[in-house]
Amino acid sequence: MAPVCLFDVNETLLDLRALDPLFQRTFDHEGVRQQWFAQFIQNAFLATITDHYQPFGTIGAAALDMIAARRGVTLSSADRSTIINGLKTLPPYPEVRGALETLRTAGFRLATLTNSTAEVAMSQLTHAGLADVFEKMLSADEVHRLKPAPEPYHHAAKAMGVEVGNVRLIAAHAWDIAGALNAGCAAAFVARAGMVLDPLAQAPDIVGGDLREVVDRILAVSR
Repeated sequence: MAPVCLFDVNETLLDLRALDPLFQRTFDHEGVRQQWFAQFIQNAFLATITDHYQPFGTIGAAALDMIAARRGVTLSSADRSTIINGLKTLPPYPEVRGALETLRTAGFRLATLTNSTAEVAMSQLTHAGLADVFEKMLSADEVHRLKPAPEPYHHAAKAMGVEVGNVRLIAAHAWDIAGALNAGCAAAFVARAGMVLDPLAQAPDIVGGDLREVVDRILAVSR
């Protein structure tokens, strides 16, 4: 059976920097986007650790309210909706489409595994012109446990009809890489600008500066 590559979506395939103008307009500071996404992920981890599941989008909206309160900004419902819905219209990084097609042509099976709901993932990947590349678009929402808990990775392997050890997770987040390795997957790290691996966690066997480099190394390892 052909090997399976699972892809994280936000910041791995799609560029969150497209939201910066929205944050600039709402908070008068585009750097707030990074603060919001860090709070978003922190809240997602808290929901997972305390076993109090909430959909990823709900967590993102709550994190946005926290950032607004911290900065003394009153958010209108329109402001909140514009930012949260902006996640559905993110552009892909320039090299992504070609890199994915190269991997698929080489015989790999491709799927996404995101903490977002399947509906959001479908909207994101359709807008980005990537939906047709993937065999499946899988969501942690389907098991009510968010990455990096092991359940989403095991669920993805089962959905693809393979053992978890036959799956490679590709992501630009150290925590996603650590979660995949802990769950028994292989992993590959996309070291985009500002992204670094956790020195206290197990390291993946493949690291590249963008998805093209990662795909080239996956192909080299598979030969």
